[in-house]
Amino acid sequence: MKVGIIDYGAGNLRSVHKAVESVGVSAHLVTDPGQMEGIDALVLPGQGSFGDCVRHLVEQGLREPVRDWILADRPYFGICLGYQVLFSGSEESPGVAGLGVFPGDVVRFPVSDLKVPHMGWNQIDPVDDGDPLWEALGADPHVYFVHSYYPRPALASDVACRTRYGGEFASGVKRGKVVATQFHPEKSQEVGLRLLRNFFTSVVPAKTCA
Repeated sequence: MKVGIIDYGAGNLRSVHKAVESVGVSAHLVTDPGQMEGIDALVLPGQGSFGDCVRHLVEQGLREPVRDWILADRPYFGICLGYQVLFSGSEESPGVAGLGVFPGDVVRFPVSDLKVPHMGWNQIDPVDDGDPLWEALGADPHVYFVHSYYPRPALASDVACRTRYGGEFASGVKRGKVVATQFHPEKSQEVGLRLLRNFFTSVVPAKTCA
């Protein structure tokens, strides 16, 4: 299996690259559309702002190829901003258009007594416990978050897992071979690595991981 990790200059690339390879797949960085040839899955990690992420994708000529990849239902795993940019736009960067492949928007946590950003370990509640994506994660799996904004998917059928922080929000989506999470699997220790392994073995067809 060959996985392309999109490098737009601001992602948490080193730890994501290490996590992907630790589950038994070959990974290389993608900085232009030509490097997408021959890969089996795309991973888009993200740190920074929504607007900067979109701008870098545009400047590198990756915005439309990545969007086309997702619309063709080819294996994709988005992490943090790689999740948020799937939607139409974000309150963080007014006027900046996301990829728009999932209906919905991205909003900031409301003002409250809770600390923002939401940072640290929190529980995810999978919508479908029988989905192979969640296999062997254990009871009440906890994963690592660091974010001030979160998507609001317009379609309940797109939501793969939920998390409570004050209110409840969609902490992940899944549609076909497209998966994305607000949390960071690469920072979530064994649970995160197991999730990545599950993605590569259950979503990417005819491939195996260690």
